[in-house]
Amino acid sequence: MYDRVQDENRNQNIVASILNNIPSESEITKIEYEGPFIVLYSRKPTVLLENQEIISKMVNLIKKRIVIRTDTSIRSSEESVNHIIRSSCSKPNNIPEICFDPALGEATVFVNDFRTLTELNQLEIGLIEKTGWKLMCRRAPKNLGILKSMNEILHSSSEERIDFYKRVGEKIFRQKLSGSEEASIVCLGGFSEIGRSAILIVTHESKILLDFGIKTYNNEDTDLLPRVDIFGIGMNEIDAVVISHAHLDHCGAVPILCKYGYDGPVYCTEPTFPIMISILQDYVSRSKEPLYSTRDIENLISHVIPLNYGAVTDISPDVRITFANSGHMIGSASTHLHIGNGDYNIVYTGDLKFGRLNTVDNAFWNFPRAETLIIESTNGNRDDKFVTRDVAEENLAKSINSTIQQDGRVLIPVPVLGLSQEICVTLGMLRSINMINPEKIFVDEKILDMFNFYEMYSDYLSKPLKQRINEQIEDPLFINNLVKLEPSVKWEKSIILCPSSMLTDGPSVKYLSQIANDPLSKVILLSEQFQSSTGKLLQEGLRNIILEGNNVDIKCNVDMIPGFSIHSDYNQLLAYVNRLKPKLKKVITNHGEGKKCQNLSNSLNRIFKIQSFHPLVQESIKVL
Repeated sequence: MYDRVQDENRNQNIVASILNNIPSESEITKIEYEGPFIVLYSRKPTVLLENQEIISKMVNLIKKRIVIRTDTSIRSSEESVNHIIRSSCSKPNNIPEICFDPALGEATVFVNDFRTLTELNQLEIGLIEKTGWKLMCRRAPKNLGILKSMNEILHSSSEERIDFYKRVGEKIFRQKLSGSEEASIVCLGGFSEIGRSAILIVTHESKILLDFGIKTYNNEDTDLLPRVDIFGIGMNEIDAVVISHAHLDHCGAVPILCKYGYDGPVYCTEPTFPIMISILQDYVSRSKEPLYSTRDIENLISHVIPLNYGAVTDISPDVRITFANSGHMIGSASTHLHIGNGDYNIVYTGDLKFGRLNTVDNAFWNFPRAETLIIESTNGNRDDKFVTRDVAEENLAKSINSTIQQDGRVLIPVPVLGLSQEICVTLGMLRSINMINPEKIFVDEKILDMFNFYEMYSDYLSKPLKQRINEQIEDPLFINNLVKLEPSVKWEKSIILCPSSMLTDGPSVKYLSQIANDPLSKVILLSEQFQSSTGKLLQEGLRNIILEGNNVDIKCNVDMIPGFSIHSDYNQLLAYVNRLKPKLKKVITNHGEGKKCQNLSNSLNRIFKIQSFHPLVQESIKVL
């Protein structure tokens, strides 16, 4: 039963606790529930921003996230803020753009060089006092297009978003219903299969969607989308959507939720937000019959609430989440769900890399509690074992050099996002130490565009890359020598990186056709290859294939070099589970072909004596 009087008394107690512990000189004008935060509006915000221990004490007292916002009465006009910020730094021309978000009272200042970035960060408190806006300073990417278009949508929908945040906040912070705690995991997609990842967490209070993707390599309509239909769930029953990362098999169907009436929050990390929007827009632009429109994506933009790694956040009356680095790609997250009053904890790994990459750090594993683990099984068979990364890089260099030295051409088919940026950085590193010496490294424009987000969200990159950035080393990401791939490129003694990774469509098919009849050239496969794809056929030794509608004999060389996967191999998956400190009660495998999910489940049960499951889509498991 819901008790409104009890709920109002509880809210009054929270407000009273805040007011009793906050200095009066901060001039708090109002306290609001907005989204997953309790927001304090202040006429003197620097009093609190300069004394973070005050906020920390309040957070510990009320166990809720608190955000400080400037009161609208002290905010200068956007034109004035532009002038104040530019005139305050020594090189105003190094500020190409300032984006304003009136709903949050925040101004994002994009800066071309790290020296100006450091200068503005040192001036931050003074600039907040002068402008009345909270400032976020970020490195400006080479192309601000997608960020500016997103900001236009956010800016124009400010009033609607303020109402949206309040509505979500009231729903999150209402009093819990009476009754015992319970939780079930419902398998909507991505179980004993790869693609359309979607998990529904059902508790006594809430329905939370973890990922909502599409199947990108299968054209059968019945298998394309998560099976949310079979449970008869209305869009208004979903409390929150949580996105682990920006690959289409995890986020590709989210705009469909908006299309059919979902009006709740979508949580993801800061880098995932613009990358996801970019990937979704690209999907719509290249699909003959897209599942949703650009308008649906624009609707989604105004519902996204980005969260940082490590921030404990209420997303419903009985569920808190914390994002942690999953090691897969920039911004990818494992999600820790804390259900009820400490009753139960679930960790959903998302796509997991528990091993070395050059672009991002190893996956986080130090969760305080976890009773159930949902773990990916892309490489769940016992023989899915990689060589070490050092050996893989040495093998790649040898393969490239043996071709380039004979005046051959090298084609490396990769996906647009994730592995492609990892390989670009790796090739740049290998070239910088003269392990490879191609004349040019040509890269598809869409792959290069993704580096905009790597530059902007550099704090999400690996420790070595962040160190190079902090030391202001020229070309910290090893990408200055990458050349945009043009249609009429001449690529003798050079490398081309382009999609698709499995040679099913896209530019990689065109460039394979160019070298198919050349025994001096080579295609190097680095990605997992799904059954029946052209890449899989080549990997298995078939040399007569269909390319661009023609029957083609492949005379170029084909190398398959393992060790570059941005997923964990079998041993890394076992090592991850072994490293987890909490004693698990249940493990559920997903995101893998049926046999791989089953094998990993059996192995975890045998080795760690944990109850394990490898369910199918449409099954559910009660965990509490």
